Amino acid sequence: MTGELTKIKILAYKDKRFENKLGEFDLPINPEQFSQAFKVEYDFAQAQGSQGNDPQFKFTRPEELKLDFTFDGTNVVPIKGKPNKFHQNVAGQVQEFLNVVYTMDGRTHKPNFLRLLWGNFSFGSKNGFDCILKDLQINYTLFSPDGQPLRARIGASFVNYIEQERRVREEGKKSPDVTHQRKVTASDTLPLMTYRIYGDPSYYLQIAKVNGLVNFRRLASNTDLRFPPLEKTES
Repeated sequence: MTGELTKIKILAYKDKRFENKLGEFDLPINPEQFSQAFKVEYDFAQAQGSQGNDPQFKFTRPEELKLDFTFDGTNVVPIKGKPNKFHQNVAGQVQEFLNVVYTMDGRTHKPNFLRLLWGNFSFGSKNGFDCILKDLQINYTLFSPDGQPLRARIGASFVNYIEQERRVREEGKKSPDVTHQRKVTASDTLPLMTYRIYGDPSYYLQIAKVNGLVNFRRLASNTDLRFPPLEKTES
C-alpha cells in the first residue's frame, strides 16, 4: 500500500480481441460520479382484444457506463510521474483524451476499442470494462483572460463490447434455442440425448434426420451429434 490515489485508466486497442494495445490515458481527476445502465428487451405483442400478455424475452442490451469528470488547468492538479508539475493546458488534455477514445484510427477506419480500469474495482467482476465510446459531451466552464479554457466538464458514455466468439463462450448457453454438439457415450440413446437437450424425447426422429443417421437405435460411441434449435429440426 503506497497511499497513492488510484486513477481511472483507459486503454486503447486496435482489435476487437483486445490484444494489440495502441495507447492509454489516465484521468487526471477521478470522476465526480459514474453510473451503470442495464436494459432487458421483451416482446410485449399480444392478440387484439386480449387482456394482458406473456412478455417474451428477446435479449439484454449491452451494459452502458457513464463517467462525469473534469479536466483542470488552473495549476493545481499534479501531472502523473512529474513531481512538482501541474496541469495547465486543458485543451491539450481534451485532445489527448479524444485521440484515445474518439478519433478514428486511419488503419482500422473506426475509433479504438477501449478497456476501462479503476484499481481493484474495474467497473465489474472482470478485469476491466471492455467497451467502445457511445457519446461524449464537453462543456468548458472557466477561461483565462485571453480566452484559453481552464476547466472542462466531460460527460462520456461507453457501451460494453464483447467480441462474438468470446460472448458465445461466456454465455455458455444450454437452452433449446441454440445449437448444441454432444459426444455419444456407451449408455446413450438418441431419445435420451434428445430429452436432455429439449426436455422432450419425441424429437429424436428429427435429430436422426439432421445427423443423417440410418440406424439411430445403435449409436456409435465417441461420435458427435448436432442438436439444432427446435424450429430447425422441423420439416
